[in-house]
Amino acid sequence: MAKVIFLLEEASMKAFLDSYLPRLIPGLDFLCIRHDGKQDLEKSIPRKLKAWNDAFFVVVRDNDGADCYEIKRRLQRLCEQAGRPDTLIRIACQELEAWYLGAPEALATVYARPKLAELGRKAKYRNPDRLGSPSAELAKLLPEFRKMDGARRMGKAMPLVAPQNRSGSYRAFVTGVCRLFPDCKK
Repeated sequence: MAKVIFLLEEASMKAFLDSYLPRLIPGLDFLCIRHDGKQDLEKSIPRKLKAWNDAFFVVVRDNDGADCYEIKRRLQRLCEQAGRPDTLIRIACQELEAWYLGAPEALATVYARPKLAELGRKAKYRNPDRLGSPSAELAKLLPEFRKMDGARRMGKAMPLVAPQNRSGSYRAFVTGVCRLFPDCKK
């Protein structure tokens, strides 16, 4: 398959995927392009999709409290208008940090805080995609947490098997990407 280009809303998703994707799909030829927020991402989609004819695209952005389905429809329209209806679109509900909270055992290991492994037993954390602000939750649990450092750390530690994560949006991301590549480790 040709190069895979991930169009991303922000730098922390790039840091996460740069660490995570080589583990998930060894040998994958990919490029992660970060943008400066949602508007920058959406403005660049038509240009980038038209510029790279020999690449496959994956668009990833947070929903930040908005309607996931409406965001996905809007992004699909942009991709279709650019002549690339085959683009895979994935939404992180609410934020990338929900994916981390969906893997409390990995968080516990990465931050050397064994008690974090128990988060999944608390009703509040059983579905991290429903948290209003996963990044604020992480800040309460881990005052030392920083977005970029956390993204790099969690990219190296996140379980590769999608069902081992409580975040439905994370599982949808892994399942969607792995459908494209037979060498996926899921």
